[in-house]
Amino acid sequence: MATVFQRCKSDPKVATYPCTKPRCGHSWTVRYREPGGRGGGQREASFDKKTGPNGADAFASKVEHDKDQGVFIDPSAGKITVRAYAEDWLARRIIGESTYSNYKGFIDNHLIPRLGRKTIAGVTKRDIEHFKAAISKELAASTVYDRMKMVKHLFWSAKEEKRIQEDPTRDVKNAPGNRAVDEDEIPTLSEVRLLHQHMSPQYKLTVWLQAGAGLRVSEALGFHIGCLRDDVIRVRWQISAKANRADCKTRLVPLKHREEGEYRDVPAARFLCAEIANHAELWKPIPLTFQNAAGKARMVEVYFAPRERGKGIMPTANTYTYHFRKACVAAGLVDAEGKPKYHPHSLRHFFVSTALAASIPIHEVSRWLGHKSIKTTVDIYGHMVPESWERCRGIMQSAFAEAA
Repeated sequence: MATVFQRCKSDPKVATYPCTKPRCGHSWTVRYREPGGRGGGQREASFDKKTGPNGADAFASKVEHDKDQGVFIDPSAGKITVRAYAEDWLARRIIGESTYSNYKGFIDNHLIPRLGRKTIAGVTKRDIEHFKAAISKELAASTVYDRMKMVKHLFWSAKEEKRIQEDPTRDVKNAPGNRAVDEDEIPTLSEVRLLHQHMSPQYKLTVWLQAGAGLRVSEALGFHIGCLRDDVIRVRWQISAKANRADCKTRLVPLKHREEGEYRDVPAARFLCAEIANHAELWKPIPLTFQNAAGKARMVEVYFAPRERGKGIMPTANTYTYHFRKACVAAGLVDAEGKPKYHPHSLRHFFVSTALAASIPIHEVSRWLGHKSIKTTVDIYGHMVPESWERCRGIMQSAFAEAA
Protein backbone atom coordinates (compact mmCIF):
# COMPACT_ATOMS: atom_id res chain seq x y z
CA MET A 1 0.00 0.00 0.00
CA ALA A 2 1.11 3.56 -0.64
CA THR A 3 2.21 5.43 2.45
CA VAL A 4 1.51 9.12 3.04
CA PHE A 5 3.72 10.98 5.53
CA GLN A 6 5.60 14.20 6.33
CA ARG A 7 9.38 14.05 6.52
CA CYS A 8 9.43 16.92 8.97
CA LYS A 9 7.91 14.58 11.54
CA SER A 10 9.73 11.35 10.71
CA ASP A 11 13.10 12.00 9.06
CA PRO A 12 15.87 13.36 11.29
CA LYS A 13 17.93 14.17 8.18
CA VAL A 14 15.68 17.02 7.05
CA ALA A 15 16.22 20.53 8.37
CA THR A 16 12.61 20.91 9.55
CA TYR A 17 12.76 17.88 11.87
CA PRO A 18 11.35 17.61 14.48
CA CYS A 19 8.19 19.53 13.68
CA THR A 20 5.50 19.49 16.37
CA LYS A 21 2.90 21.68 14.69
CA PRO A 22 -0.19 19.69 13.59
CA ARG A 23 -0.68 21.92 10.54
CA CYS A 24 2.85 23.00 9.81
CA GLY A 25 2.47 23.60 6.07
CA HIS A 26 5.44 21.40 5.18
CA SER A 27 5.22 19.08 2.16
CA TRP A 28 3.72 15.59 2.14
CA THR A 29 5.40 12.54 0.66
CA VAL A 30 3.79 9.49 -0.95
CA ARG A 31 5.94 6.38 -0.96
CA TYR A 32 4.74 3.55 -3.21
CA ARG A 33 5.93 0.55 -5.21
CA GLU A 34 5.60 0.01 -8.93
CA PRO A 35 3.60 -3.05 -10.06
CA GLY A 36 5.34 -6.36 -9.34
CA GLY A 37 4.99 -6.74 -5.59
CA ARG A 38 8.26 -6.61 -3.68
CA GLY A 39 10.09 -6.79 -6.99
CA GLY A 40 8.60 -3.47 -8.08
CA GLY A 41 10.78 -0.40 -7.72
CA GLN A 42 10.06 1.94 -4.84
CA ARG A 43 9.09 5.50 -5.75
CA GLU A 44 8.28 8.71 -3.95
CA ALA A 45 6.34 11.83 -4.91
CA SER A 46 5.99 15.12 -3.02
CA PHE A 47 2.88 17.29 -2.64
CA ASP A 48 2.12 20.63 -1.03
CA LYS A 49 -1.13 19.39 0.50
CA LYS A 50 -2.41 16.16 1.98
CA THR A 51 -6.04 16.47 0.93
CA GLY A 52 -7.84 17.73 -2.16
CA PRO A 53 -7.90 16.57 -5.81
CA ASN A 54 -4.18 17.34 -6.26
CA GLY A 55 -3.10 16.23 -2.81
CA ALA A 56 -1.06 13.32 -1.50
CA ASP A 57 -4.06 11.24 -0.44
CA ALA A 58 -5.66 11.46 -3.89
CA PHE A 59 -2.41 10.46 -5.57
CA ALA A 60 -1.88 7.50 -3.22
CA SER A 61 -5.42 6.25 -3.89
CA LYS A 62 -5.01 6.59 -7.64
CA VAL A 63 -1.68 4.74 -7.58
CA GLU A 64 -3.20 1.75 -5.79
CA HIS A 65 -6.33 1.79 -7.96
CA ASP A 66 -4.30 1.90 -11.18
CA LYS A 67 -2.10 -0.94 -9.95
CA ASP A 68 -5.18 -3.06 -9.22
CA GLN A 69 -6.61 -2.30 -12.66
CA GLY A 70 -3.29 -2.89 -14.45
CA VAL A 71 -3.19 0.66 -15.85
CA PHE A 72 -0.55 2.16 -13.58
CA ILE A 73 1.60 4.89 -15.19
CA ASP A 74 4.83 5.84 -13.48
CA PRO A 75 4.83 9.67 -13.39
CA SER A 76 8.58 9.77 -13.93
CA ALA A 77 8.29 7.69 -17.13
CA GLY A 78 6.58 10.53 -18.93
CA LYS A 79 9.23 13.09 -18.04
CA ILE A 80 11.36 12.12 -21.03
CA THR A 81 11.40 14.88 -23.66
CA VAL A 82 9.69 14.44 -26.99
CA ARG A 83 13.09 14.87 -28.62
CA ALA A 84 14.70 12.03 -26.64
CA TYR A 85 11.72 9.73 -27.00
CA ALA A 86 11.31 10.37 -30.75
CA GLU A 87 14.98 9.63 -31.41
CA ASP A 88 14.79 6.41 -29.39
CA TRP A 89 11.47 5.45 -31.03
CA LEU A 90 12.90 5.91 -34.52
CA ALA A 91 16.02 3.90 -33.68
CA ARG A 92 13.76 0.95 -32.79
CA ARG A 93 11.78 0.97 -36.04
CA ILE A 94 12.41 -1.77 -38.59
CA ILE A 95 11.75 0.23 -41.76
CA GLY A 96 13.32 0.79 -45.15
CA GLU A 97 16.20 3.19 -45.57
CA SER A 98 14.20 5.77 -47.53
CA THR A 99 11.37 5.70 -44.97
CA TYR A 100 13.88 6.09 -42.15
CA SER A 101 15.47 9.04 -43.92
CA ASN A 102 12.07 10.69 -44.44
CA TYR A 103 11.05 10.20 -40.81
CA LYS A 104 14.43 11.40 -39.53
CA GLY A 105 14.21 14.56 -41.61
CA PHE A 106 10.67 15.26 -40.41
CA ILE A 107 11.59 14.70 -36.76
CA ASP A 108 14.68 16.91 -37.00
CA ASN A 109 13.12 19.69 -39.07
CA HIS A 110 9.56 19.84 -37.76
CA LEU A 111 8.78 17.76 -34.66
CA ILE A 112 11.79 18.64 -32.52
CA PRO A 113 11.82 22.41 -33.24
CA ARG A 114 8.14 22.70 -32.24
CA LEU A 115 7.59 20.02 -29.58
CA GLY A 116 11.04 18.65 -28.77
CA ARG A 117 11.51 20.42 -25.44
CA LYS A 118 8.18 19.30 -23.99
CA THR A 119 7.96 16.11 -21.98
CA ILE A 120 6.10 13.29 -23.67
CA ALA A 121 3.50 13.42 -20.89
CA GLY A 122 3.20 17.19 -21.19
CA VAL A 123 1.98 17.20 -24.80
CA THR A 124 -1.73 17.95 -25.08
CA LYS A 125 -4.30 17.60 -27.85
CA ARG A 126 -4.09 21.38 -28.30
CA ASP A 127 -0.31 21.09 -28.89
CA ILE A 128 -0.87 18.46 -31.58
CA GLU A 129 -3.54 20.55 -33.30
CA HIS A 130 -1.26 23.60 -33.37
CA PHE A 131 1.58 21.40 -34.65
CA LYS A 132 -0.53 19.98 -37.47
CA ALA A 133 -1.76 23.45 -38.45
CA ALA A 134 1.83 24.70 -38.59
CA ILE A 135 3.20 21.92 -40.80
CA SER A 136 0.14 22.16 -43.06
CA LYS A 137 1.38 25.61 -44.08
CA GLU A 138 4.76 24.19 -45.12
CA LEU A 139 4.12 20.70 -46.50
CA ALA A 140 1.86 19.15 -49.12
CA ALA A 141 -1.42 17.67 -47.86
CA SER A 142 -0.32 14.12 -48.71
CA THR A 143 2.94 14.63 -46.79
CA VAL A 144 1.09 16.02 -43.77
CA TYR A 145 -1.19 12.99 -43.78
CA ASP A 146 1.72 10.56 -43.98
CA ARG A 147 3.81 12.30 -41.30
CA MET A 148 0.88 12.71 -38.92
CA LYS A 149 0.40 8.95 -39.13
CA MET A 150 3.97 8.68 -37.90
CA VAL A 151 3.31 11.14 -35.05
CA LYS A 152 0.19 9.22 -34.04
CA HIS A 153 2.16 5.96 -34.00
CA LEU A 154 4.86 7.59 -31.87
CA PHE A 155 2.40 8.68 -29.16
CA TRP A 156 0.50 5.41 -29.42
CA SER A 157 3.77 3.63 -28.65
CA ALA A 158 4.34 5.92 -25.66
CA LYS A 159 0.89 4.97 -24.32
CA GLU A 160 1.51 1.26 -24.91
CA GLU A 161 4.80 1.57 -23.03
CA LYS A 162 2.87 3.25 -20.17
CA ARG A 163 4.73 6.52 -20.40
CA ILE A 164 1.52 8.51 -20.83
CA GLN A 165 -2.03 8.03 -19.56
CA GLU A 166 -3.81 9.41 -22.63
CA ASP A 167 -2.77 9.69 -26.28
CA PRO A 168 -2.97 13.40 -27.26
CA THR A 169 -3.26 12.52 -30.97
CA ARG A 170 -6.22 10.16 -30.60
CA ASP A 171 -8.98 12.63 -31.46
CA VAL A 172 -6.97 14.77 -33.88
CA LYS A 173 -8.41 14.14 -37.34
CA ASN A 174 -5.99 13.09 -40.06
CA ALA A 175 -7.80 12.75 -43.38
CA PRO A 176 -5.76 11.48 -46.34
CA GLY A 177 -6.97 14.25 -48.61
CA ASN A 178 -6.77 14.07 -52.38
CA ARG A 179 -3.74 12.09 -53.49
CA ALA A 180 -4.60 12.29 -57.17
CA VAL A 181 -1.82 13.76 -59.26
CA ASP A 182 -2.67 17.05 -60.96
CA GLU A 183 -2.30 17.02 -64.73
CA ASP A 184 -0.31 20.24 -64.40
CA GLU A 185 2.38 18.21 -62.59
CA ILE A 186 2.94 16.05 -65.68
CA PRO A 187 5.30 17.30 -68.41
CA THR A 188 4.42 16.91 -72.08
CA LEU A 189 6.56 14.83 -74.42
CA SER A 190 8.17 17.98 -75.81
CA GLU A 191 9.00 19.13 -72.27
CA VAL A 192 10.54 15.73 -71.48
CA ARG A 193 12.72 16.11 -74.55
CA LEU A 194 13.71 19.62 -73.42
CA LEU A 195 14.71 18.28 -70.02
CA HIS A 196 16.82 15.59 -71.65
CA GLN A 197 18.45 18.18 -73.89
CA HIS A 198 19.48 20.40 -70.95
CA MET A 199 20.30 17.65 -68.46
CA SER A 200 23.94 17.21 -67.41
CA PRO A 201 25.48 14.74 -69.91
CA GLN A 202 26.23 11.99 -67.39
CA TYR A 203 22.58 11.96 -66.23
CA LYS A 204 20.75 12.17 -69.55
CA LEU A 205 19.85 8.48 -69.51
CA THR A 206 17.97 8.91 -66.20
CA VAL A 207 15.38 11.04 -68.01
CA TRP A 208 14.51 8.12 -70.30
CA LEU A 209 14.66 5.53 -67.52
CA GLN A 210 12.08 7.49 -65.53
CA ALA A 211 9.86 8.75 -68.35
CA GLY A 212 10.15 5.60 -70.48
CA ALA A 213 10.12 2.89 -67.80
CA GLY A 214 8.67 4.58 -64.71
CA LEU A 215 11.73 4.01 -62.52
CA ARG A 216 12.10 5.95 -59.29
CA VAL A 217 15.09 8.30 -59.08
CA SER A 218 16.94 5.99 -56.68
CA GLU A 219 16.28 3.03 -58.99
CA ALA A 220 17.50 4.90 -62.07
CA LEU A 221 20.71 5.92 -60.27
CA GLY A 222 21.28 2.28 -59.31
CA PHE A 223 20.96 1.11 -62.95
CA HIS A 224 23.73 -1.34 -63.86
CA ILE A 225 24.77 -3.92 -66.42
CA GLY A 226 22.39 -6.81 -65.93
CA CYS A 227 19.29 -4.66 -65.54
CA LEU A 228 18.52 -4.78 -69.27
CA ARG A 229 17.54 -8.29 -70.37
CA ASP A 230 16.67 -8.15 -74.08
CA ASP A 231 13.51 -6.02 -74.05
CA VAL A 232 12.88 -6.12 -70.28
CA ILE A 233 14.39 -4.03 -67.48
CA ARG A 234 14.83 -5.99 -64.26
CA VAL A 235 14.95 -3.66 -61.26
CA ARG A 236 16.53 -5.30 -58.20
CA TRP A 237 18.49 -2.56 -56.39
CA GLN A 238 18.21 1.13 -55.70
CA ILE A 239 20.84 3.61 -54.63
CA SER A 240 21.26 4.17 -50.89
CA ALA A 241 20.60 7.63 -49.46
CA LYS A 242 24.09 7.38 -47.93
CA ALA A 243 25.83 6.19 -51.11
CA ASN A 244 27.82 9.42 -51.42
CA ARG A 245 29.59 8.81 -48.11
CA ALA A 246 33.03 7.27 -48.20
CA ASP A 247 32.24 4.97 -45.25
CA CYS A 248 29.01 3.61 -46.77
CA LYS A 249 29.23 -0.12 -47.46
CA THR A 250 25.64 -0.78 -48.58
CA ARG A 251 25.61 1.62 -51.54
CA LEU A 252 22.87 -0.39 -53.19
CA VAL A 253 19.85 -1.49 -51.13
CA PRO A 254 16.64 -3.48 -51.81
CA LEU A 255 13.77 -1.79 -53.61
CA LYS A 256 11.10 0.16 -51.76
CA HIS A 257 8.47 -2.19 -50.27
CA ARG A 258 10.63 -5.19 -51.24
CA GLU A 259 12.91 -7.60 -49.43
CA GLU A 260 16.41 -8.38 -50.62
CA GLY A 261 16.31 -10.76 -53.57
CA GLU A 262 12.94 -9.50 -54.82
CA TYR A 263 12.70 -7.62 -58.09
CA ARG A 264 10.25 -6.37 -60.68
CA ASP A 265 10.33 -6.42 -64.48
CA VAL A 266 9.36 -3.47 -66.68
CA PRO A 267 8.90 -3.55 -70.48
CA ALA A 268 11.69 -1.70 -72.30
CA ALA A 269 10.83 0.06 -75.57
CA ARG A 270 13.30 -0.15 -78.48
CA PHE A 271 14.23 3.52 -78.15
CA LEU A 272 15.13 2.98 -74.47
CA CYS A 273 17.34 -0.01 -75.28
CA ALA A 274 19.11 2.13 -77.87
CA GLU A 275 19.58 4.99 -75.38
CA ILE A 276 21.07 2.60 -72.84
CA ALA A 277 23.54 1.34 -75.46
CA ASN A 278 24.46 4.91 -76.47
CA HIS A 279 25.04 5.88 -72.85
CA ALA A 280 27.30 2.85 -72.29
CA GLU A 281 29.46 3.91 -75.24
CA LEU A 282 29.91 7.44 -73.90
CA TRP A 283 30.09 6.55 -70.20
CA LYS A 284 31.67 3.19 -69.66
CA PRO A 285 30.07 1.38 -66.68
CA ILE A 286 32.23 1.32 -63.55
CA PRO A 287 32.56 -1.65 -61.12
CA LEU A 288 30.94 -1.05 -57.75
CA THR A 289 31.49 -3.34 -54.78
CA PHE A 290 28.96 -3.20 -51.97
CA GLN A 291 27.60 -5.33 -49.15
CA ASN A 292 24.13 -6.82 -48.99
CA ALA A 293 22.06 -7.05 -45.81
CA ALA A 294 23.90 -10.21 -44.77
CA GLY A 295 27.28 -8.50 -45.14
CA LYS A 296 28.21 -10.50 -48.25
CA ALA A 297 30.19 -8.60 -50.88
CA ARG A 298 28.48 -8.04 -54.22
CA MET A 299 29.78 -6.41 -57.40
CA VAL A 300 27.91 -4.78 -60.28
CA GLU A 301 28.92 -2.37 -63.02
CA VAL A 302 26.96 0.85 -62.59
CA TYR A 303 26.17 3.51 -65.18
CA PHE A 304 26.08 6.59 -62.97
CA ALA A 305 29.24 6.51 -60.88
CA PRO A 306 30.85 9.99 -60.51
CA ARG A 307 33.16 10.98 -63.36
CA GLU A 308 34.70 13.99 -61.60
CA ARG A 309 36.93 14.32 -58.56
CA GLY A 310 35.36 15.47 -55.33
CA LYS A 311 31.86 14.39 -56.36
CA GLY A 312 31.45 11.59 -53.84
CA ILE A 313 31.46 7.83 -54.22
CA MET A 314 28.00 7.48 -55.79
CA PRO A 315 25.31 10.04 -56.65
CA THR A 316 22.17 10.12 -54.50
CA ALA A 317 18.66 11.41 -55.10
CA ASN A 318 19.73 14.76 -53.62
CA THR A 319 22.62 15.00 -56.09
CA TYR A 320 20.30 14.20 -58.97
CA THR A 321 17.65 16.69 -57.84
CA TYR A 322 20.23 19.48 -58.13
CA HIS A 323 20.95 18.54 -61.76
CA PHE A 324 17.23 18.10 -62.50
CA ARG A 325 16.30 21.54 -61.17
CA LYS A 326 19.22 23.08 -63.05
CA ALA A 327 17.97 21.45 -66.29
CA CYS A 328 14.44 22.75 -65.69
CA VAL A 329 15.69 26.32 -65.36
CA ALA A 330 17.94 26.00 -68.41
CA ALA A 331 15.02 24.61 -70.44
CA GLY A 332 12.73 27.42 -69.34
CA LEU A 333 10.40 25.03 -67.50
CA VAL A 334 9.75 27.35 -64.55
CA ASP A 335 6.74 28.82 -62.78
CA ALA A 336 5.79 32.48 -62.32
CA GLU A 337 8.44 32.84 -59.60
CA GLY A 338 11.17 31.38 -61.77
CA LYS A 339 11.31 28.12 -59.81
CA PRO A 340 11.45 24.70 -61.53
CA LYS A 341 8.02 23.71 -62.76
CA TYR A 342 8.62 19.99 -62.30
CA HIS A 343 10.37 17.61 -59.94
CA PRO A 344 12.07 14.27 -60.74
CA HIS A 345 8.92 12.29 -59.89
CA SER A 346 7.13 14.19 -62.66
CA LEU A 347 8.88 11.95 -65.19
CA ARG A 348 7.34 8.90 -63.50
CA HIS A 349 3.96 10.60 -63.78
CA PHE A 350 4.62 10.99 -67.51
CA PHE A 351 5.23 7.25 -67.86
CA VAL A 352 1.96 6.40 -66.09
CA SER A 353 -0.20 8.95 -67.91
CA THR A 354 1.14 7.82 -71.28
CA ALA A 355 0.51 4.14 -70.48
CA LEU A 356 -3.02 4.73 -69.16
CA ALA A 357 -3.94 6.97 -72.09
CA ALA A 358 -3.12 4.01 -74.35
CA SER A 359 -5.61 1.84 -72.39
CA ILE A 360 -3.01 -0.33 -70.65
CA PRO A 361 -4.76 -1.88 -67.59
CA ILE A 362 -4.00 0.02 -64.42
CA HIS A 363 -3.10 -3.17 -62.53
CA GLU A 364 -0.30 -3.81 -65.03
CA VAL A 365 0.98 -0.24 -64.63
CA SER A 366 0.85 -0.63 -60.84
CA ARG A 367 3.04 -3.74 -61.05
CA TRP A 368 5.59 -1.98 -63.26
CA LEU A 369 5.72 0.99 -60.88
CA GLY A 370 6.42 -1.27 -57.91
CA HIS A 371 3.62 0.13 -55.77
CA LYS A 372 2.93 -1.75 -52.57
CA SER A 373 -0.77 -1.92 -53.41
CA ILE A 374 -2.84 -1.24 -56.50
CA LYS A 375 -4.93 1.06 -54.26
CA THR A 376 -1.97 3.46 -54.25
CA THR A 377 -1.94 3.51 -58.05
CA VAL A 378 -5.69 4.00 -58.26
CA ASP A 379 -5.66 6.80 -55.67
CA ILE A 380 -2.98 8.69 -57.56
CA TYR A 381 -3.73 7.89 -61.19
CA GLY A 382 -7.23 6.38 -61.32
CA HIS A 383 -8.77 9.54 -62.78
CA MET A 384 -6.49 9.19 -65.81
CA VAL A 385 -8.09 6.01 -67.15
CA PRO A 386 -9.90 7.39 -70.26
CA GLU A 387 -12.02 4.38 -71.14
CA SER A 388 -13.60 4.42 -67.67
CA TRP A 389 -14.91 7.93 -68.20
CA GLU A 390 -16.18 7.18 -71.70
CA ARG A 391 -17.74 3.90 -70.56
CA CYS A 392 -19.53 5.75 -67.75
CA ARG A 393 -20.87 8.36 -70.21
CA GLY A 394 -22.14 5.60 -72.49
CA ILE A 395 -23.84 3.66 -69.69
CA MET A 396 -25.54 6.75 -68.30
CA GLN A 397 -26.64 7.83 -71.78
CA SER A 398 -28.15 4.41 -72.47
CA ALA A 399 -29.85 4.21 -69.09
CA PHE A 400 -31.50 7.61 -69.33
CA ALA A 401 -32.34 7.22 -73.01
CA GLU A 402 -34.28 4.06 -72.20
CA ALA A 403 -36.04 5.81 -69.29
CA ALA A 404 -37.15 8.58 -71.62
